[in-house]
Amino acid sequence: MKNELRSGYTTGACAAAAAKGAAQMLLTQASVSEVSIDLPAGVCVTFQVHGQTFSESSASCFVVKDAGDDPDVTNGAEVWATVERQGARLVIEGGIGIGKATKPGLAIPPGEWAINPVPRQMIQQSVGTVLSEFNIQHSTFKIIISIPDGEERAKKTLNARLGIIGGLSILGTTGIVRPISAKAWTDTIEASLDVAKACGCPTVVLSTGRSSEMAAQEFFRVKEGSRADYSNLPLAPSLPEESYIMMGDHVAYALRACAAHGFIEPIIACQFAKLLKIACGYENTHAAASELDLSVLRGWAEAAQVSPEHLAIISSANTAREIAVATGFDSVLMELVAVRASQAATVHAPGIQAQPLLCGYNGNVVV
Repeated sequence: MKNELRSGYTTGACAAAAAKGAAQMLLTQASVSEVSIDLPAGVCVTFQVHGQTFSESSASCFVVKDAGDDPDVTNGAEVWATVERQGARLVIEGGIGIGKATKPGLAIPPGEWAINPVPRQMIQQSVGTVLSEFNIQHSTFKIIISIPDGEERAKKTLNARLGIIGGLSILGTTGIVRPISAKAWTDTIEASLDVAKACGCPTVVLSTGRSSEMAAQEFFRVKEGSRADYSNLPLAPSLPEESYIMMGDHVAYALRACAAHGFIEPIIACQFAKLLKIACGYENTHAAASELDLSVLRGWAEAAQVSPEHLAIISSANTAREIAVATGFDSVLMELVAVRASQAATVHAPGIQAQPLLCGYNGNVVV
């Protein structure tokens, strides 16, 4: 029997727990080894705290981020909190390893520390429970959240693309990380579309992977006159950085999100195998969620009277990539699949007019 996957906790929950631990040490002038906080998910959770230091004016400690069985770049990170007796009002700031927002469209405005609204509320509530025991007003304290290696960890995320510079974000709406869920991806898609909309992007490029995204970025840097075969694409000579959105395998979700954000002519940048899966109508192109049956492609090709030579290649091929390479990315065959992909996109998100951008295997766009 397969073991049940273990849930973990968000950076917001860890920050709130560390802040409570620091506040307790500051006010009691004694070390604290664990704290319990109430999460927005409606449960009370106990966290171990480490690195305890305190004086009469400040106290610090950290909680080790445990993402459970979810593959999270922040798993194992030390989420530090320092609580200081200073300031004329309650202040929550970022320290080392916490990013700052630089673009509109995020949950926090440009210029602010990337500590999202719900984590801020969690931090305030957790520290507030300690301060209320001592009848102390919040306005006399400053709380600083930091992650020592946050800037390095952020390089493995899309934070810079979203306009979060200098480190990680403190995130979470429930306090709990559900393992192996698609929520991290879909949340990033939504945030990326918010930023693209706020930055006035004319359209967006949805890519299934980094190779396809880089091929699209290079393609749209080429002068407009050299893209005659793609004259139907709603493009300026180049597209801003915010236009590029990594959707991964979440095709249907990304298309529906595009429609909700008013991007009705998104561009889908992908290689042939993913394009074929999209054409087959799969909502998710991950291998676990979609099986590529090349006989479907053969049926389409026969109906379109593709050459016998190419039909033979399709019949004997083991992979979609083999077909694309062996046929030399035959324009008739590629167009056949692209049209079907556009039609499938409309089924996922009515009103969407998606434009496929087929990427090759050498960092190029196949025209």
